[in-house]
Amino acid sequence: MDHGQNQIEIPFDCRHLCWFCGEPAGHAFTFPNSRQSLVTCVHQPVTLPACDECRKLAAKANKTSIWAVAEAVKSELIRRYHKDLAIGVNWTQESLAQSGFEGGNFAGFQKSAWFMYQVARGRVNFQGWPLVVNGVELVDEPEQEAFTFDGITYPSLTDAINHYCQIFHLDKQYFISVLQVYTRKRFAEAVRFCRLTLADTPKERAVMLKSLKAAVEAEVE
Repeated sequence: MDHGQNQIEIPFDCRHLCWFCGEPAGHAFTFPNSRQSLVTCVHQPVTLPACDECRKLAAKANKTSIWAVAEAVKSELIRRYHKDLAIGVNWTQESLAQSGFEGGNFAGFQKSAWFMYQVARGRVNFQGWPLVVNGVELVDEPEQEAFTFDGITYPSLTDAINHYCQIFHLDKQYFISVLQVYTRKRFAEAVRFCRLTLADTPKERAVMLKSLKAAVEAEVE
């Protein structure tokens, strides 16, 4: 694929795939484009295959590198398809099959839910191939450190926090305070703790947080 004198090398098995999410690509996305400044871009201009949704999302991203654009696209995909991704949090493929929804109002959900989850997860987890321009590979410069949890790779820890707070209706600031105690390595425990205190008052949560800090500090000693 050409952009001026810059020839982008695309692996043969990826030539019809969106660089952002791995879905079939019917469009092309050029970065930087007319809305994204060539002056601030940290690498050579590139034109990549993209699906229509990712192309539109990428065009709105005010970033200085194609990898930062990809992070912005993934963040928006997570936000848009949080209900589909939540299926994998609340169900397993086996539990869906044994849910007893056959013939009822949720029969359609039972039939398609796991597939919807797999598609959403696949798009979020997809990693675009290395970008080689005129025989030289561009250096990946991610703006944030990715965070992988429960089979999904989030562009950042913040994306994971937002996702789980949205799924379980958690108070975001309280969850962040709890996670600071547990650290990112114990993300699952932070989620469980906040779900257990979901009905508590702010005063009760403050007491629980204080107790948690004491308990975790005691573990270290």
